[in-house]
Amino acid sequence: MSFASPPFPQPPRTDGAPSAASRDDPPILIVPGLYNSGPEHWQSHWERALPNAERVDQTDWERPTLGDWTISLAEAVRSRPGAILVAHSLGCALVGHLAQVTGGRGVRGALLVAPADVNREGPAGRLLIGFSPIPRSRLPFPSLVVASRDDPYVAIDRAEAFARGWGSRFVDLGRAGHINVDSGHGAWPRGRTLLSELIRATAQDHAG
Repeated sequence: MSFASPPFPQPPRTDGAPSAASRDDPPILIVPGLYNSGPEHWQSHWERALPNAERVDQTDWERPTLGDWTISLAEAVRSRPGAILVAHSLGCALVGHLAQVTGGRGVRGALLVAPADVNREGPAGRLLIGFSPIPRSRLPFPSLVVASRDDPYVAIDRAEAFARGWGSRFVDLGRAGHINVDSGHGAWPRGRTLLSELIRATAQDHAG
């Protein structure tokens, strides 16, 4: 899927202070990956800055199980209908599985950043095996995949293939690592701009 890039309606805050929310802003559900996202991760910055944002909590961040994680996300969506999902790494695969199970009911759109390749080998890969194979069906809501050319957890061609299967707009950030704290992404204002574009792009469908 592709959509235009409308102007950002309100400049993002980059100092950690909350932004003002309008009553038309959709709920934002932050969907971290393996080991959760620490306080300096952009997901945590956004959770603090966006008054309509809430993190999807998991009971065990170190030993993920697909069933438990999917239930947690489904319950969060049920309590925040019309939400935009903001996922990172393993959280992107989780969004794909949720859509497969629920048909995307209650989800307005998804920003999918650095989708982890759950089929890869290695210690971390073994932890993700329960999420394999990653769903490749078209997502029933607008989505945007953001990937990097030197991400150690997914090759750029795999990330682009995921985006094609999901029907997502694809954004190549170049050499940006895993798009996390280690790669220098703190508050990540460009990501906030992409989130705003996604929200604007979903507004007409949501209104209809």
